[in-house]
Amino acid sequence: MDRMSPQEILAHLEELYPDAACELHHTNAYEMAVAVILSAQTTDASVNKVTPALFEAYPDLPSLAAADVKDIEEKIASLGLHHAKARSIKGFAKGVMENFSGEIPQMIEELTTLPGVGRKCANVIQSECFGIPALAVDTHVTRVSKRLGLAYQKDDVDTIERKLKRKVPKDQWIRTHHRMIFFGRYLCHARSPECFRCPFTGICHEKNKNLRQ
Repeated sequence: MDRMSPQEILAHLEELYPDAACELHHTNAYEMAVAVILSAQTTDASVNKVTPALFEAYPDLPSLAAADVKDIEEKIASLGLHHAKARSIKGFAKGVMENFSGEIPQMIEELTTLPGVGRKCANVIQSECFGIPALAVDTHVTRVSKRLGLAYQKDDVDTIERKLKRKVPKDQWIRTHHRMIFFGRYLCHARSPECFRCPFTGICHEKNKNLRQ
């Protein structure tokens, strides 16, 4: 197996996806945070289909905090786990109103006290809403990190996050997060990776490579 430094990997990812960015539609921190919570175990495209009506009905934190959960469920019914997600986003809005004076907090320690917000979600809110360097590890980043040898197969998401933050310069955390997601979403798929057009085939740890177009 060939070797490639983390910086060489980052350079290839930049060549592949120079303009990679968040694909959740939003216009402010409130919409971004809610969209991220809704995106758990579903696609950004699916979330983008339900958020226009959701944000038209509940345009801010106070209105969402006061909303009836059943009404929220109806507006996001096409999403998986929509019952739980409706409770989470209402709880998130209520928590921000009651515990943070209506201002979405910026620190992970505070964000993760809110319903629906785990560490991955908090990292995304930090980076997308406030421009704070963060590197969220989702399923795509996890898979890509392991396949490219940036992490071991046995590593959990917290370990992967720590390793990536050591290997990637801090000023590239946000961009690298998006580029790894794009790579995982559009090329290095979980079940049928398009290895025939991948620059990392020589270093890849995936056993079932798909080398034919």
